[in-house]
Amino acid sequence: MVNAVIDNRPVSVEAGTTILDAAAAAGVHIPHLCYLKGINEIAACRMCVVEVEGTERLVTACDNELLEGMVIRTNSPRVRRARRTNLRLLLSQHDTSCTTCIRSGNCELQRLAADLNIHYQPYEVRPERSHVDLEAPLIREAGKCIKCMRCVQVCDKIQDMHIWDVAGTGSRTTVDVSFNRLLKDTDCTYCGQCVTHCPTGALTARDDTVAVYDALADPKITTVVQVAPAVRAAWAEAFGLDPALATTGRLAAALRRIGFDYVFDTNFTADLTIMEEGSEFLERFTHRGQYRWPMFTSCCPGWVRFLKGQFPAWTANLSTAKSPQQMFGAVAKSYFAEKIGVDPHDMRVISVMPCVSKKAECRLPTMNDACGDPDVDIVLTTRELTRMLRCEHILPQDLPEEGFDSPLGSGTGAAVIFGATGGVMDAALRSAYFLVTGRDPDPDAFRAVRGDRPWKEAVFTIPGAGEVHVAVVSGLGNTRRLMTALEKGQVSYDFVEVMACPGGCAGGGGQPIHEGAELAGERGERLWQLDAASPIRFSHENPDIQALYREYLGKPLGQRSHHLLHTDHAAWDMPTVFGHGG
Repeated sequence: MVNAVIDNRPVSVEAGTTILDAAAAAGVHIPHLCYLKGINEIAACRMCVVEVEGTERLVTACDNELLEGMVIRTNSPRVRRARRTNLRLLLSQHDTSCTTCIRSGNCELQRLAADLNIHYQPYEVRPERSHVDLEAPLIREAGKCIKCMRCVQVCDKIQDMHIWDVAGTGSRTTVDVSFNRLLKDTDCTYCGQCVTHCPTGALTARDDTVAVYDALADPKITTVVQVAPAVRAAWAEAFGLDPALATTGRLAAALRRIGFDYVFDTNFTADLTIMEEGSEFLERFTHRGQYRWPMFTSCCPGWVRFLKGQFPAWTANLSTAKSPQQMFGAVAKSYFAEKIGVDPHDMRVISVMPCVSKKAECRLPTMNDACGDPDVDIVLTTRELTRMLRCEHILPQDLPEEGFDSPLGSGTGAAVIFGATGGVMDAALRSAYFLVTGRDPDPDAFRAVRGDRPWKEAVFTIPGAGEVHVAVVSGLGNTRRLMTALEKGQVSYDFVEVMACPGGCAGGGGQPIHEGAELAGERGERLWQLDAASPIRFSHENPDIQALYREYLGKPLGQRSHHLLHTDHAAWDMPTVFGHGG
């Protein structure tokens, strides 16, 4: 143990502990901008400087260990002066148009400037200029970048994609797309993890709320909105609403207050995905010689982009089933449009997703099978939904409980867990077991694929089919390791679930941003709790899914099902890949 004094408080911590962590253990907050524990500990922002008695220079707390006998002052006049100077220098290169910034009110730079009582700028402000491509799902505004390197480190160390890099030298040093490319010309998966870890508004998801308001204002247009499973675990966080009150009933009510004509639950097509993907897996499993192995899930567009860009030879291993988002759009603009007597060309399908990559998925040229128009027209992130609620002056805590509309609004416990890592696999195995044996398994029989381990393996026996070797992985760095092991023949599976974001959709790049907190585990746990409390926990028991097949689709993998609900992943190309992973 190491003993020291921080702000007149005695501290005893294990040797090797940083000054920053030691101070936190003593209840002393040291401000910082660039620091991410275990990921970005480079002291680039100089906000965490402290004064160590007997040391001439100020010391950065995030990358220096606490040593025996240190006497530290974290907020002395000298420290405050240094922090204010350092922050003003950062602000001299920053676009401080806070009133029009998407992160206003949730920006670490803004908060720190207020905490340091900075109310004037003695230096000339010269923010960096850059072209902003408003067509890309992910937007970078160079003038708001503070060169903290978080995006670089998250993309390198967690997602292993190496999209961002340091460019220029001296005063021209900046962060930009690696190899001098445009973002749209890279193999970026648009997972959005760089966005959720950026402390400012330099990285954001493209805002599509204006397009939604235009559709809502057009009397000729029927607006249909769907809400993804993971959104329900996070949608009211920005309002400080207790999770017990942040129900899907209040979420449905909020969407109606915004003005959508029909409010549906993507859980419906999550159940539909299980019927199609589960049936496809059994078809492949019982005709093993006709297919490549393993079969990969295909509901995460970030993962699909990763596979096509990094391991294109494995594209045929993807399930041909569309994602629940895209299945919903296809069903809404065919079955549902017929049911309510609306021309699908006069319908707009809007998704609320925890994901940035979904914005790219809906624009794929292969996602237009219902009527020739895009099956899904607009994708909003959970954060965009929050902004719309604020714009409409909607207070979620004051809303009554309302149900989703019918018939695309029902879902089972198996569907809601799509938002948690392992959920798709768990749900698929439940129905695969039934499709083979004709009887339901224990809904908790496949618990081995649950939990927060980034790479999980399990073997299950399905009577009449045999042993099924499965794997579940989340986070693209972990995914690369799994794919490399598959290529080398070090592992062998029958069925693999992959989610691009650590923790699955619950930790998606479109979810609310909370500085210093990773909430994928907590949100995912809430989804598992909703599953456990659900009266129906098997996708094949959803009565509206049964009616859809009976009235319209016929059967899983049937002719109409295949046309509307499946896709050819080889029918579109990723940008030319070079550099890392190429």
